[in-house]
Amino acid sequence: MNIAILPPQNTDWGFFGAISPHSAAHDAWVLAMETIGAATGCPDTAVRAFLDSRHGRHFADDVANGLRDGLALKAAIIAAAERWMGWRIDPKTSRRTNIPCGLPYLTGFVTDFEILAEAADSL
Repeated sequence: MNIAILPPQNTDWGFFGAISPHSAAHDAWVLAMETIGAATGCPDTAVRAFLDSRHGRHFADDVANGLRDGLALKAAIIAAAERWMGWRIDPKTSRRTNIPCGLPYLTGFVTDFEILAEAADSL
């Protein structure tokens, strides 16, 4: 799946702001957009909305942990995406977010932020 690399809308927080002290933020952004888009099958607008969110910041923290463990940037992003795809939305998270229970964590939150972004655009 080819995904357009949209620029971040939240450079101070979210993924971009959190990864900046650990790596070249632009390079990390491009790799994260591509990796998450491929892993989830979600559109570029959804991936950007996720990366700009507080969950994008948590994803960046996971990538930073991989970098500290000696992984190269691309490998750290892939490892984080695989980890997040391996986690499942539990009943408590499902009740709180309305994301279907059992969905991969990454897919669930990327899709959730896509819906939230579309709702905000329609206002």
